Amino acid sequence: MSNPSNRASMRGQLTLRGVVIGVLGCVIITASSAYTALKMGALPWPIVFAAVISLFFLKLMGNASLNEANVTHTIMSAGAMVAGGLAFTIPGAWMLGYADQISWLDMFIVALAGTILGLLATALIHRHFIVDAALEFPTGNAAAQTLRATEAGGKTGKQLFGSMAIAGIYSVLRDALGIVPSMLCTLNIPGVTFAIYNSPMLLSVGFLVGFAPVAFWFAGALLGNFGIIVGGTATGLFDVMTAQGIVKSLGMGLMIGFGVAVVLKDILPQVAGIVRGLAADSSTDTDEQSLISGSLKLDAGIIGLGAAAIAVIIAIVLDLGPVPAVIVTLFTFVTTIMSAQSCGQTGIDPMEIFGLIVMLIVAAFAQLAQVKLFFIAGIVAVACGLAGDVMNDFKAGAVLGTNPRAQWVGQAIGGIVGALVAAAVMVALVTAYGPDAFGPDKSFVAAQASVVATMVSGIPSVPWFAGGFIAGIVMYWLGIPAMMIGLGVYLPFYMSLTAFLGSCVKLAYDKWSAHRDATAGLSDEEKAAKDAAFQEQGLVVASGLLGGESIVGVILAFVSVGLSLLG
Repeated sequence: MSNPSNRASMRGQLTLRGVVIGVLGCVIITASSAYTALKMGALPWPIVFAAVISLFFLKLMGNASLNEANVTHTIMSAGAMVAGGLAFTIPGAWMLGYADQISWLDMFIVALAGTILGLLATALIHRHFIVDAALEFPTGNAAAQTLRATEAGGKTGKQLFGSMAIAGIYSVLRDALGIVPSMLCTLNIPGVTFAIYNSPMLLSVGFLVGFAPVAFWFAGALLGNFGIIVGGTATGLFDVMTAQGIVKSLGMGLMIGFGVAVVLKDILPQVAGIVRGLAADSSTDTDEQSLISGSLKLDAGIIGLGAAAIAVIIAIVLDLGPVPAVIVTLFTFVTTIMSAQSCGQTGIDPMEIFGLIVMLIVAAFAQLAQVKLFFIAGIVAVACGLAGDVMNDFKAGAVLGTNPRAQWVGQAIGGIVGALVAAAVMVALVTAYGPDAFGPDKSFVAAQASVVATMVSGIPSVPWFAGGFIAGIVMYWLGIPAMMIGLGVYLPFYMSLTAFLGSCVKLAYDKWSAHRDATAGLSDEEKAAKDAAFQEQGLVVASGLLGGESIVGVILAFVSVGLSLLG
């Protein structure tokens, strides 16, 4: 339920200490998110984790309100989806041999353009989705409830930093010193990378996503690797290379079909109502929902000028030309609406799918070099990723009574910092490991970017892609998570197996919690409070393990770059 006090003053919510804590956290979360997205092919929402940590650090510095913590976590989590937008698109160009044609400035402009367009769009659509439609936005709601329930103290800090330290030290032993192996329980199966990846981060991803979704992910992995590759080659239907191409095509088809189905089923039917709502917002005399200037009419002018400025910048700096730049700018506003609708109803933000859609639209109207198409996909993916994060934060603010303008300003701060950090981390990783380290069955699988690269360069098996595309649409209509199944089909088996083991740990963790509460003779309220604390403990430890390994991975990349520069 939304709190009507969300028009409270920004004073005491957007504070200097909150900005400092938020920016420092944003740097860390953005860097770790870029690494996680490239390494794992997935990026869990960091919003709840950022909310817990924000309140913890604010309380260390004295009294803190939930609204101040909410704005602080808005800054802290903003860069994660900016990093995701870059990581889900740009490495595809590296896979096709264009690494030397993409500079840090190019990636920064892509990230900055997507960030600004996402901010402008969310200022425009905030009222419709949060106030009028009042969509659920489950991740944002969870962040609000977590802040309400959390009593952050010394124990939380010890759990967080202890788990981060363990994962970080383990990563150094594995990746820098080679003392522990990267893979365990390997089996030599032609065409299948059967192993358990010795990674606290990937186990944590499975834990955080949960058993049911990862079970579908693992089912997809079994289908692709043992159903098609092993089964197909054993029966003589395909050779190993052909079977692997079929698996990649099927996985891509399922994921893209899912994204298109989200648009067709959940978003397009709402477009007329969204447009009417936006028109009503612009005609109202009240400025209570103005997020930029305090005046809705002035906001409209700023949004128009900002969009025009971005179109000019990407046309000139990225050399897209005027027509593609205008198309990208206009369709980015459309896809951010789609992203908000999807996040509000399902909690899922298929940002790279929206990037693909706009990329293909532009390719149909303009003759651009292949590397420029990745810039287009990146801008849209960043904007949609940021929009999903912003709208979830707005939902948390509506529940807690946070001033949405304070949140929007905080999101702008975090988004711009995130654009700088994400571009720097991407350059560091490709410089340290080389472009050949990115792609299927490589050190950095970059699954979504690989899909974009395949769409640009050509699909291995068009019939299987088409079949997966149709199946993805049908499965979504039937309520089957085609995106998770497609991810399992597409990713190397060792990643799916390891994530599944992490989800099994989560299942056992939940069973243990339920059994303990049932035998403790507690009231329903006491059980709920105890379970919330137990779930928060699991969230903090798993997030710490994920963050520890990913942060050390980024540090090792920067160290490698520094050593190479020193000769």
